[in-house]
Amino acid sequence: MQTKLKSSAAEHVNGERLLDLFLELAKLNAPSTKEQQVADYLKKALLELGFTLEFDEAHKNFNGEVGNLIAWHEGTDPTIPPLFFSTHMDTVLPTEGLKTVIKDGVIYSDGTTILGADDRAALAAYLEAMRAIIEGGIPHGPIEFILTVNEQPGLVGARYMDYSKAKSKTGYIFDSSGDVGQIILKGPYSSRICMEVQGNAAHIALNSKEGNSAILIAAEGLSNMKLGEIEEGTLANIGIINGGELTSIIPGSVTVTGEVRSFSKEKLNAQLKHMEEVMQQSAEKKGGKVKVRIEKKYFGFDIPKDDILVKTVWTAAENIVVKPYLTETLGGADTNVLNENGLTCLTLGLGFQNIHSFRECISIENLINTGRLTAALIEQWYTNHIES
Repeated sequence: MQTKLKSSAAEHVNGERLLDLFLELAKLNAPSTKEQQVADYLKKALLELGFTLEFDEAHKNFNGEVGNLIAWHEGTDPTIPPLFFSTHMDTVLPTEGLKTVIKDGVIYSDGTTILGADDRAALAAYLEAMRAIIEGGIPHGPIEFILTVNEQPGLVGARYMDYSKAKSKTGYIFDSSGDVGQIILKGPYSSRICMEVQGNAAHIALNSKEGNSAILIAAEGLSNMKLGEIEEGTLANIGIINGGELTSIIPGSVTVTGEVRSFSKEKLNAQLKHMEEVMQQSAEKKGGKVKVRIEKKYFGFDIPKDDILVKTVWTAAENIVVKPYLTETLGGADTNVLNENGLTCLTLGLGFQNIHSFRECISIENLINTGRLTAALIEQWYTNHIES
């Protein structure tokens, strides 16, 4: 026997319709920079729901098909502060030929493609929630959807978004593997570090004495470098090493690229400095050189527990009989970039698992609860402001 929901809006969410919608969206083949199919689908669906739409031109910065989509619904009471919901339109890999399999209440692909629940599940939930709100006659303030492109390679669409088009200042992003009820208050700072190590190229047989292996220089630097979990809340990794020409040539250059994440900007910078210094020391010791380039990926965010966004989602989760819980993550999301650009938001769990792999899945329960929580959030946001 199902527990009675305490949200009128959530009661109007049609689980069967939401499941069908997700399966339809998942089959749209739209990997990063190729999101036109999804954008066209959303344009039609959102116009039918009474939204006005605008696309920016972010895609022109990375040769994409279409820009970020900003959609606005006036609501029944325009005096209420607007609330936005955001997620991304792209998937990490193509979903062409996707065949879904449902087993024991969990949705999978057939194992030949990803499922694309990251984050088509959120897109489907947002659409169904708005249908439920409208069909149920639930009073609500203005709602904005901020739907980005090219998120998977590193939040690129959000980075180039035209923020002058967004009318709302607070909102939510369902984009985490935690079950519905997860509330992520804190996200990391992140930077890439690229170290171009120079030695001296030479032929191993003809002039080997003139050679100075850039790979050996880099290897010594890496062996003395603190990597992995530096301390709680700070991580460092070397993910890419490129260098060498032929097996017969002592390599004269190698590029070592890594990433640092930390909840503390100061600790992030300290770790980046350590990595640079260690590699410089190795190069000086072995007669080489190093050129270091550091690229900011995104800033961190930290939403207070007493923020209205937290209070609203906590109550809304309880209203759909889901247990809310607070957490933090060293994973990045559009949440980082939107907060950096003045749009206060936090990340919520929707329960997809094994993302970016052919084992990706999401339970029907989490999918439906995402729709219910979205509807309950819209309803609770309105209630909070009417009562204040």
